[in-house]
Amino acid sequence: MPRHVLTAEFAHESNTFKKGFTVLDDFRSETYLQGEAAIAERGNANTELAGFLDAAREAGWRVSHVISAHAGPGARVARAAFDDIAGQICAAATASRHSLDGILLSLHGAMVTEFCEDGEGELLTRLRAIVGPDMPIAVTLDLHANCTPLMCDLADAIVSYKTYPHIDMRERGLQAGRILEARMSGRSRPRTLRAHRPMLDEINSGRSDEGPMLPLYAKARAAEREPGILAVSINAGFSDADIRDVGPTVTVTYDTLQPAAESRARAIAEDIADGIWAARFTSVNTYLGVEEAAAIASSFDASRGPLIIADYADNPGSGAYGDATNLLRAMLDAGLRNAAFGPMIDPEAAAFLHTHRVGDTVSLALGGKNDPAFGGGPLAVTGEIIHLSNGDMICDGPILGGLHHSYGTTAVLRVDGIDVLVVTANSQMLDQQQFKAFGIMPAEKSVVALKSMQHFRAAFEPIAGRVIVCDSGALSTPRYERRTYRNVPRPIFPLERNTELPTRP
Repeated sequence: MPRHVLTAEFAHESNTFKKGFTVLDDFRSETYLQGEAAIAERGNANTELAGFLDAAREAGWRVSHVISAHAGPGARVARAAFDDIAGQICAAATASRHSLDGILLSLHGAMVTEFCEDGEGELLTRLRAIVGPDMPIAVTLDLHANCTPLMCDLADAIVSYKTYPHIDMRERGLQAGRILEARMSGRSRPRTLRAHRPMLDEINSGRSDEGPMLPLYAKARAAEREPGILAVSINAGFSDADIRDVGPTVTVTYDTLQPAAESRARAIAEDIADGIWAARFTSVNTYLGVEEAAAIASSFDASRGPLIIADYADNPGSGAYGDATNLLRAMLDAGLRNAAFGPMIDPEAAAFLHTHRVGDTVSLALGGKNDPAFGGGPLAVTGEIIHLSNGDMICDGPILGGLHHSYGTTAVLRVDGIDVLVVTANSQMLDQQQFKAFGIMPAEKSVVALKSMQHFRAAFEPIAGRVIVCDSGALSTPRYERRTYRNVPRPIFPLERNTELPTRP
């Protein structure tokens, strides 16, 4: 009889400094698919679910997929939303607990809810209460997880992405599935340990394309080839969550059936964590002010490709509002032409533009409506409507390729030579189709300003003449001192730059 495995995807990256809550409609507008509908949409794309299904085909499992639920990074998850999605997973586990052989979960690792700091730990706690301590459970996490001790205690195996931009989701899902299969067959008995350092996050947010993390990722991959070492995961942390268990961690899943595996796993985890700590002053990014970025753009030679300006601070992918105006204001003041800017997440403006027609010239207050103290207030502009859309697209880049995506009500407003993508739904710039689907051809522009920290590089670096990163002062600014932390343990780097490591037992 084939083994029976329960699978689910439930992910959210929670910015506790953002106003309000992430509600169920936010999941429904992004990804909220049950059972076969989720498999049809996500089962052959670059997703953890696809990796789980690859493992199932290898081993001949019977899979019961409960739900794939994902909302764009944002405020803490409302209790009602968490209880709805977690409740579906727990109800399926309850209904099948006598036939289940294992559970595979795709989580994020930085979910904070309305009622607790550790959403993933809360879900695992509820599941363990149903299936007991011996049910094999393997979990995948985003590279930007704040991985807690509770997660490590309750999940047998933890496998995190090793790429930023994230392009290895399916691969990690398969890896987690293979570890689960070995556990269910009795060939291994995994446990996971954790090493942590007192930092808000890794200084380069875990970049895997250059910088001090490269040799550490290489160490992690090499260690996974050692006997008894099943997974080595480097979690860069997520500094936009003001919680106790914040910051970079290294988790090692090892086989307790292998002699000396635990001591070797501890040595690996501490060695890599020491490497993260040693590199805490080594930043790969140079954060320009918006005026400096616009000045570079004004004299840029785009013959080899456009200048890509990434607004690090207003990245919707870390929970920023995506409506900061400081960079757009600087670009307009610099008189840039043949430029693109996006997204400007402003549902009110998008709805207003849809009361007009393509070709109309309109005036409106754009952006800056959520918190003008972070990134600038509303910008008075007049422009021509170039495109109106329902925001739907099929992506084709390395991260989202093959997946349906939607910005909701969407418009393109041309303001003094800058095509501004005005959207409704919360999403960072990950894929060229997020411009192309609305008539903006990034490769044909001289300047492309977009809101993303690092993920944009996968799709946009290949066409770029140059890439620069700016800090618009928005909610996810790298100037941590602008945010009021109340719950993180102190001292912590870089809030206290002279932080010392505690003495190890």
